[in-house]
Amino acid sequence: MSLHRRAFSPAAPLVATLVLTMVAACGGGNPLGNPDEVANPPASGTRKLSFAYFQRCVQPILEAQLPITLNGVTTVNSCASSGCHDDTNGTGGALRLRSGAALVDLTLTPEQIRATEMYRNFYSSQGEVVFGDTLASRLIAKPLVRNVLHGGGLVFDSEDDPNVRILRYWIEHPMPAGQDEFSAAGDALFTPPDAATGACNVE
Repeated sequence: MSLHRRAFSPAAPLVATLVLTMVAACGGGNPLGNPDEVANPPASGTRKLSFAYFQRCVQPILEAQLPITLNGVTTVNSCASSGCHDDTNGTGGALRLRSGAALVDLTLTPEQIRATEMYRNFYSSQGEVVFGDTLASRLIAKPLVRNVLHGGGLVFDSEDDPNVRILRYWIEHPMPAGQDEFSAAGDALFTPPDAATGACNVE
């Protein structure tokens, strides 16, 4: 058996430094923390969040062009943009989003819905949730820059931001234990209580 040794190039450290310097992901996200294959953690226990509320109320926030402040400079970007949490080119860690995911007909079977891009966004976002500790959920803590680094900078100024209120409401109102993410209980998260026509509740 023969062993092969790869020749060391003195230029390798310089090349690596240049590559890292050129990565402009969400204002300087860490590319080394972004593995090629991301395995989103499953929901805790048997609790699930509402897919209907995610699609109608949360997904628009992730797609919206929002002001972000990083190092005192304010620009505009979206969470789902390339270089941030985009599923293809993003460097934003485990949260992976398919930009422009089509709305899903809620009368489809769970199996059909779970095969959609919107569901992928739902599943990835739910993986950023800490049940029982809403503000510790990375989906909220990172854009608020609360005790955690966020390469995308400050997205929400405070917990009173209307977008934060929607995220909090979604996380704080899981489906009843033992029921899945498509439970009819999700209708109660809207006013009137109809996932197709109701307005998103925030309190």
